[in-house]
Amino acid sequence: MKKHKYHPETEAVRGGNEPQKKNGPLSTPIYQTSTFEVTDSDQQVRATSTDMFYTRYGNPTHTVAEKAIAELEGADAALLFASGMGAITTSLLALLKSGDHVVAQHDIYGGATKFLSQWLPKLGIETTFVDTTEYDQHARAIRPNTKLLYLESPTNPILRVVDLKKITALARQHNLISFIDSTFATPINQRPADFGVDLIMHSGTKYFAGHSDLICGIVAGRHDLIENIHSTRTTLGGTMDPHAAWLLLRGIKTLAVRVQRQNDNALRVAEFLARQSKVRRVHYPFAEGHPQRALAMEQMHGGGGVLSFEVEGTGEDAKRFSEALHLFTLAPSLGGVDSLVSLPVLTSHAMISAEQRAKMGVTEELARLSVGIENAGDLIADLEQALTVVTATREHAQVG
Repeated sequence: MKKHKYHPETEAVRGGNEPQKKNGPLSTPIYQTSTFEVTDSDQQVRATSTDMFYTRYGNPTHTVAEKAIAELEGADAALLFASGMGAITTSLLALLKSGDHVVAQHDIYGGATKFLSQWLPKLGIETTFVDTTEYDQHARAIRPNTKLLYLESPTNPILRVVDLKKITALARQHNLISFIDSTFATPINQRPADFGVDLIMHSGTKYFAGHSDLICGIVAGRHDLIENIHSTRTTLGGTMDPHAAWLLLRGIKTLAVRVQRQNDNALRVAEFLARQSKVRRVHYPFAEGHPQRALAMEQMHGGGGVLSFEVEGTGEDAKRFSEALHLFTLAPSLGGVDSLVSLPVLTSHAMISAEQRAKMGVTEELARLSVGIENAGDLIADLEQALTVVTATREHAQVG
């Protein structure tokens, strides 16, 4: 963990730029170039390890964004990738080799589940999946060849919360790399490095960007691990475009204020849904009745902008509900200023088996909401009318 000079709100706006007086542009320039000129061959050799050689290796616009993210996370360094899955796959390929073993939670993003369970075995790397909050299972699953613990908290889409103190103690005990997908939390709500997590991954597409207009992956953490991952990123080529990195920087400046508004809105929406007879179960870390609420409030500053719930009825009722909404746009992804609704069985977890989804608790009746920054009262009214549409449709079908 690296010491923070400023509060998160200040780091979000000023991170990556030293606050000294200077004559220059207030906004970070976009180095929209694939390559950089040098004066002679000696300089060419020196430039190879810098961000002014070739953009697949690095780029000054990337560097500012990466420094800002590292400051926000309290990490040594950070790297940008072309997508969240690019960040996951490149990092795991950098850190693992044939014969290694991974212990991973059941409750993780479907794309990560697919990579761990279907792709890594082709390379001789095996994964054991364990119950997310049963830490004895994590411990029992560790083998002599275990290299990495793969975590996610809060989880997608059931919003389970991992005890970061327990899991990092386990990783240290067995000399394992701890790798967490912290996309739902953001560094505004949770800083895993403060608990000793080695690597923190984000789909920067979501909250960091904040406006549903770019694709990005992020990994932050220890210098030695980041250097290894950087070398692999250079080889595999999953580098972010400089213009997209500039858009990311613009999004980061408002990260703290957006997340605070989304925290407030999502909690109000969760509390409303919990009172509805047409709702079977609500999943939100800061809501009353959440099984890890006390833990979430201890290690998080806010519950985040995502919640999920099961519609009372069938999968068809969940579809009708999602299609009846007006302010919640029916679309995958999350974290933007616009509120979205999706059905995980059709989107984030469609690429994995029904058996794997069942172990996560991802049912056909489950709807996931990404709550934006709109007026909370308007969002609640929209949810209320959509639930009424589902009930009316069901009653009409029964009469027919």
